[in-house]
Amino acid sequence: MELHHGAPADMTGRSDREIRCYGFLDRLGVSFERADHTDAPALSMDGCAAAEAALQVRICKNLFLCNRQMTAFYLLIMPGDKPFRTRLLSGQLGVSRLSFGDETHMAELLDVHPGSVSVLALMNDPEHRVRLVIDEDVLREERFGCHPCENTTSLRFATRELTEKILPALGVTPAIVRLPAE
Repeated sequence: MELHHGAPADMTGRSDREIRCYGFLDRLGVSFERADHTDAPALSMDGCAAAEAALQVRICKNLFLCNRQMTAFYLLIMPGDKPFRTRLLSGQLGVSRLSFGDETHMAELLDVHPGSVSVLALMNDPEHRVRLVIDEDVLREERFGCHPCENTTSLRFATRELTEKILPALGVTPAIVRLPAE
C-alpha cells in the first residue's frame, strides 16, 4: 500500500462521493495523505490494518446509530480498538436506547454504504439530520484517519484540521463523550 499526498491526479474509477470529498478538502485547504486499498475494500476495522500501517495513524471506528423509533440518528467516531457499549453511550446522550442504523437510512441521510461511513459523509447532510458524536480520545490524537466516503481508500490529516476547518465548514458541533477502553 503506497502513501500519496492529496487527491489522485486521475479520478478514473473513483465514485462521485469520493471525488466530492477530495474537492471539499481541497477547498478548505486541508493537507492530507491517502492510501488506496489495493487488495480489497476495508470492510471492518481488521481490514484497516494495512492502511493504518501505511498512513501511521489509527483509523477511527465510525458507527451509524439511531434511537428505537428511528427518528434520531447519530454518527459515533471512536478509536477503532475500543469496544462499543450501547448502554454507556445512550446514558451520556440521554437517549433511552440506541441501535445500529440501517443501510437505507445511511444511504438516504449520508449517501454512503456500510463500511464507508466517515465524518466526511456529513457534507451530504446539509440539514444536520445526523448528530455527530466523538469520543474524547479521538480528539487527543495528533492525526485523524478516515475514509473519503468509500472504503477503498483511507486518509490521514491533522486532527486540528478536523476541528478547526472541516467541522466548522460543515456547520457541525459534535457531542463529546467519554467511552471506556475496557
